[in-house]
Amino acid sequence: MAVAEEALRRQLGKYKFRDLTIEELKNVSKTYPNFTFSMNTYTFKDGSQKDLLNFSGTVPVKYGNSYNIPIQLWILDSHPFAPPICFLKPTANMGISVGKHVDAHGRIYLPYLQNWSHPKSTVIGLIKEMIAKFEEELPLYSLSSSDAARQSELLSYIAKITEGETDMKSRSKIGGKNEGCFNKITVVGAGDLGIACVLAIAAKGVADKVILLDLSEGAAKGGTMDLEIFALPNVEISRDFSASADSKVVVVTVNSLGNAQTYLDVIQSNVDLFKGIIPAIAHYNQNAVLLVASHPVEVMTYVAWKLSSFPKSRVIGVGANLDSERFQYVLTNLLKAEVLAKDAWVIGEQGEDKVSSWTSHNLAANQTEGTAARNSRQKVANRAMEVLKGKGQRSWSVGLSVADLTDSILKDRRKVHSISTLAKGCCNINSEVFLSLPCILGTKGVLEMVKLEEDPLVQEKLQSSAGSIHDLQQQLKL
Repeated sequence: MAVAEEALRRQLGKYKFRDLTIEELKNVSKTYPNFTFSMNTYTFKDGSQKDLLNFSGTVPVKYGNSYNIPIQLWILDSHPFAPPICFLKPTANMGISVGKHVDAHGRIYLPYLQNWSHPKSTVIGLIKEMIAKFEEELPLYSLSSSDAARQSELLSYIAKITEGETDMKSRSKIGGKNEGCFNKITVVGAGDLGIACVLAIAAKGVADKVILLDLSEGAAKGGTMDLEIFALPNVEISRDFSASADSKVVVVTVNSLGNAQTYLDVIQSNVDLFKGIIPAIAHYNQNAVLLVASHPVEVMTYVAWKLSSFPKSRVIGVGANLDSERFQYVLTNLLKAEVLAKDAWVIGEQGEDKVSSWTSHNLAANQTEGTAARNSRQKVANRAMEVLKGKGQRSWSVGLSVADLTDSILKDRRKVHSISTLAKGCCNINSEVFLSLPCILGTKGVLEMVKLEEDPLVQEKLQSSAGSIHDLQQQLKL
């Protein structure tokens, strides 16, 4: 290697997977001996800085003639579980051709980066895809002398970005406070659900800043393009995991759009997607609450918990929050059973196996009266559930539910919600599965699980759901 291995090993002291990183860089050096390695300070979009390994060199591209395209790659300290940050590094007589895979600042976006997943993803593989994409659409062009003069100021700015020196002075300040002190929410995934969450959170005024992390291939399109056009205050679109840093809540909405044939294959595709997302999110947001809205929410919340290594209190799913809010609304406003609604919940797993339940309390002074009251109450509950049948969960309605949950977390409202939480130890469930149960939410996530009334039928349904979910989880490759 160009840099002595022992010296590099010392420089990479804070890298979590130092040996894996060094072995990979050895392979890069063998394949592309023109690359040089060094440690430099990189400045992220939020103004935070970190000493990172970077390497610079040229990659051979054939586009009619042969060209050597200069690039620079920054290796994050969570490598190889997070993808490198990639830039073009044009010389003074080169202009940047903004296109599908390159922005005006020379930042490189590739499907390989968006789908990064260790161990199948490597820097060598990344460079090979980079070459292939550049041969389809050359990212640089030659400037005339006059163009080069006009371009020099832009190139100077780009050089500062790629060397980790922006014109940001440490962290942006709003009202005299560091940005990191503000309520910041990141929404991962720019599909219909992700955009719905951003709009609902912005409308509710929950956060000081909302980051939409767009992991889709290509330039901004559809809803993300519209968000950029109409420029909502405090909403930023990014493709960089580091933009999420120091979020109080991270909402995960991504779902695989692969060609899986079976239900298990669909879930495994989502698991593989999470492998490339959750470790990076956890790295930049070590104190955040993870709020999962991906499908199936019970399984994907479990996967997020395992991949993040966060405590169970800080990994939750949207679960039956929307169903419970609707249930209580129908009881209060349509069936005029306001007293019952205060203690009513929809719990269990999303879909047809969800079940209504009640907060623990004394219904009547004696058993006979208590049984009669239960039967009467259950009839009302059944009517309410019938009203809710066929309502479905559209993206905008789930977005409103997500905004409601983030509001309770950020503002420490200690409000009770039926959300997906680790159910082990509840209702004689002994496996690590997530089910919707009423929980008190605050800034640290789940503060306390609310005790439910003991109902053998409800417990039986919960145990059945837990069993089927656990069996499914055992077939997944984490």
